[in-house]
Amino acid sequence: MKKIKLSGIIIYTLVTLFSLCCILPMVLVFMVSITDERAIGMNGYSFFPEAFSLEAYRRMIYPGSPLFRSYGVTIVMVVAGTFLAVIMTYFAAYPLANQKVKYRNGFALYFFITSVFNAGLVPWYLICRQLHMYNNMLALIIPSMVFTPFNMFLVRNFIKDVPVALMESARIDGAGELRIATQICMPLCKPVLATVTLFYGIGYWNSWFNAIMLVDNSSLYPLQMLLMKIQSDIKMLTMVNGASTGMVLPTESVKMATVVMTVGPIIFLYPFLQKYFVKGIIMGSVKG
Repeated sequence: MKKIKLSGIIIYTLVTLFSLCCILPMVLVFMVSITDERAIGMNGYSFFPEAFSLEAYRRMIYPGSPLFRSYGVTIVMVVAGTFLAVIMTYFAAYPLANQKVKYRNGFALYFFITSVFNAGLVPWYLICRQLHMYNNMLALIIPSMVFTPFNMFLVRNFIKDVPVALMESARIDGAGELRIATQICMPLCKPVLATVTLFYGIGYWNSWFNAIMLVDNSSLYPLQMLLMKIQSDIKMLTMVNGASTGMVLPTESVKMATVVMTVGPIIFLYPFLQKYFVKGIIMGSVKG
């Protein structure tokens, strides 16, 4: 029988405790979301609520609810925006990692400056309106599609680790730069591309600012925008009618329910990208 060392017991115990610290808050959020509002007011948050209630979910999910349409808008926004942003990031990083490209350091400095300074909100809004990115899906995708310099430098540093001899042999065999970039280099960059995909995907999933600034049509509201509107409507009803009628609206449980409905789906991305995530972060950050 294999002996278990004391160090192994300590490591497994610490990992288990850390895992519980990560899981228990989500369990608490879910339990509060199915707790009656009066019980929350009397007893606060609890893992074992005295009174169960699905009123918070009924306020958001009902026949004809716009929630499902918002889910669809968000999914299209996440898939299309993330794909385009990753492609742009990769093809901006690839030439900057190629030592034969002139002025690559100057271009890198140009990208870096954009991460420190920006033109401001008013020019951004005017440009979006001038390009007809208003009340359409482009308004939700294009303004956030421009890659962040951090992700670009992460991909560039990873590409620098790809053996130069591999690319040179492809050039000798007659392969062009586009073929080298797409068929040789890109498959080797799976870890870092998976990492930036996760970054862009989470950014699009949590996006609400573009909807506030550029969308007036409620049928184009993404999930975050709709849930924020539901919360504000319930808060307003509580202030207007709650005091006079004694009606108790599920304000706290709705907050927790929105967390469950927004965080839950994006969590499923992590198991598919986890094996690439750490490798992409480490290998993409070791070079300057």
